[in-house]
Amino acid sequence: MPERITFPIETPAGPRTASLMYERRGAGEPLLLLHGIGHHWQAWEPVLDILAADRDVIAVDLPGFGASDELPPGCPYDLSTVGGVLAAFCGAVGVERPHVAGNSLGGLLALQLGREKRVRSVTALSPAGFWSEGERRYAFATLRAMRGAARSLPVPAIERLSRTSAGRTVLTSTIYARPGRRSPEAARAETLALRGATGFRQTLAAGGNVRFREDVASVPVTVAWGSRDRLLLPRQGVRAKHTIPGARLVRLPGCGHVPMNDDPALVARVILDGSAR
Repeated sequence: MPERITFPIETPAGPRTASLMYERRGAGEPLLLLHGIGHHWQAWEPVLDILAADRDVIAVDLPGFGASDELPPGCPYDLSTVGGVLAAFCGAVGVERPHVAGNSLGGLLALQLGREKRVRSVTALSPAGFWSEGERRYAFATLRAMRGAARSLPVPAIERLSRTSAGRTVLTSTIYARPGRRSPEAARAETLALRGATGFRQTLAAGGNVRFREDVASVPVTVAWGSRDRLLLPRQGVRAKHTIPGARLVRLPGCGHVPMNDDPALVARVILDGSAR
């Protein structure tokens, strides 16, 4: 069952507390899982039990997403601040330098943690930050449209759409290549998570000038990209490889922007291989 933990953090306004929700399963070397903007820890549900057979898996709701609280007032949602909160979270749950895997925003945060030498290895699935300015504007406009649609749809309409394959395509086809595979319960829950994400606006605003331009040479890095990613186009994976020459670049055939549901076995294998390097 998910748990909530409250722990101290340092902010520009002085010491404060953060409160995050997380799910923990399995045993072995620790593996931290970070979701994308507007999502929640349940994005990892299709691969959690596979990973938990070999790892102590900790899937966390990022600040201002899922069931986690917003950051304290005056606390920015930039990479270094959220990275520091995640490092403090790891200490609070008794984990030192875990492996980390992240998707989209979570992939960018995973790379930031790798750059700061806070983790043992990084697996980034379609990470943000390797876009051109035009690609960034397109992605942000798409995300805002998704958020607007989730907020404008009445909850009964979301529930009705989630019950059919065609309806789930309407709700989730931007991020999944195979939206019909998503369960009705999951499609409904993640649409409501996007609708209620209190950190969405601040996180998107903080990402406006983000470009990941530095190598991550201190830990093993795997970058994986879905061949059918409609949000962050697959060519951005080539830029990531140029930026991080030592990274292993993996193609995920037939997968969309959030690949864990499109091909759980492949994604789990990529993460386990990345954390074994």
